[in-house]
Amino acid sequence: MGCALLEYMVEIFLCPGLKQNWWISNTGLVMVLFGEVIRKSAILTAHRSFTHRIKIYHEDHHDLITHGIYRFVRHPGYCGFFIWAIGTQVMLCNPLCVVMFTVVTWRFFSSRIPYEEFFLRQFFGSRYDEYAQRVPSGLPFIK
Repeated sequence: MGCALLEYMVEIFLCPGLKQNWWISNTGLVMVLFGEVIRKSAILTAHRSFTHRIKIYHEDHHDLITHGIYRFVRHPGYCGFFIWAIGTQVMLCNPLCVVMFTVVTWRFFSSRIPYEEFFLRQFFGSRYDEYAQRVPSGLPFIK
């Protein structure tokens, strides 16, 4: 976020016209709202099964959620955050940070998702395999 603030301040000083593209800012705002709705839908749908930490041990209340937003996206929390993060930079008209946020968040999720799915397969077996074949991850180029 420090880079985002720095880019914004430098660009507003050096080329203020770049920050006056309201249609770009509004597009970013729509992305932020859309990403937030997706992420909050994931949290509300999964209830206690939604955590910020990857579970490496199966708990009794840990269910395989395949309804609600999870019908369309396997990792809606990650998908929503990805869209939200990029949207913040589109909204600020920060072209360098749009690229940086895209690369950094994608790399983070591209390593986290396979790790998480390893445990989901351990917990739910073929039920998770079938689900994963039907429903996309929600992030580009991550199967």
